[in-house]
Amino acid sequence: MSLRVAIVGATGAVGRELLQILADREFPIKELIPFGSSRSQGKSIQFNDKTYRCKALQKGCFDGIDVAFFDATDAVSKEWAMHAAEAGAWVIDNSATYRMDSEVPLVVPEVNGHLLKERSPEKNPKDRLIAGPNCTTVQLVVALKPILENWGLKRVVVSTYQSTSGAGSAAMEELSRQTVAMFNQSELESKVFPHQIAFNCIPQIGSFPKPGSDIDPEYAGYTSEEVKVMKETRKILGLPDLAITATAARVPTFSCHGESVIIETDRPIDINEVRAVLEKQDGIIVLDEPEKSIYPMNVTINGDKVEGATGKDAVYVGRIRKDPSVKNGLNLWIVSDNLRKGAALNAVQIAEKLLKA
Repeated sequence: MSLRVAIVGATGAVGRELLQILADREFPIKELIPFGSSRSQGKSIQFNDKTYRCKALQKGCFDGIDVAFFDATDAVSKEWAMHAAEAGAWVIDNSATYRMDSEVPLVVPEVNGHLLKERSPEKNPKDRLIAGPNCTTVQLVVALKPILENWGLKRVVVSTYQSTSGAGSAAMEELSRQTVAMFNQSELESKVFPHQIAFNCIPQIGSFPKPGSDIDPEYAGYTSEEVKVMKETRKILGLPDLAITATAARVPTFSCHGESVIIETDRPIDINEVRAVLEKQDGIIVLDEPEKSIYPMNVTINGDKVEGATGKDAVYVGRIRKDPSVKNGLNLWIVSDNLRKGAALNAVQIAEKLLKA
């Protein structure tokens, strides 16, 4: 099998990661067609020792495409994703546009990949459209799945510690510039974030609802990022009434998102059993020897006994312990590379499953 593959948003942070993953996993590509914004048109893209030029989205541009990855803005996906599906391509969209659409599956292959077998694109072009979740949701549901299956889920409280890469290349550059400026005792500028990010934590990712806006009272006071995590987790796990709350914070790191997760289960838990079940879950690596300072982290230096999550495919879970404040309580610390498993890798895994379905 050899495919014509389109990447919308090929020059962005996720797009670049996607290209590397496609190459690493030897995805069967006959022809690569990269698309970009007006600023990216004509830019050269290197893939498998070949040079490609970024093209503009236009009528008919998806004709003959087998798989189209969308890693662009919501507006771009809203305008073009269905065009690609109607042209006959499998469309894997990482924007928020179709995530909560009841006709579109929101997929993390290790959790609900079986939904991909239920598509009937010959009857409905929209069945060619698959949504990828928010990066923080991906790592969360991979860890929650075995807990749900073995002990049930009553309540989930998640606090996220999200790197600047989640806000794109410009955000990472802002952290770098501000860090250098601080050491040089120079003036700092904040353009991407509402506040200084260097050596700081910002308890806001996404936007807050404006006063007087029409919003579900359940989500009043929550940012758009926090609402995504709550809604998407319910949809992916098939638990529309799951009690879940989220707080999302931006932290001054370049890669990976960390999550502190407090879980209340339906049935009593045994920590050793929890650890064993997590170790068997596809996509998870357990690092849980805190007495030896072994637990999930974003980055580590050469010779460190812990494997940092940056550049890795797994969801790392550790600090596994009981929460004594509730009857059946469990605490976890989760770290994953948000550009890989949180976005690009998850999209490629969806495509691989579609080809096997």
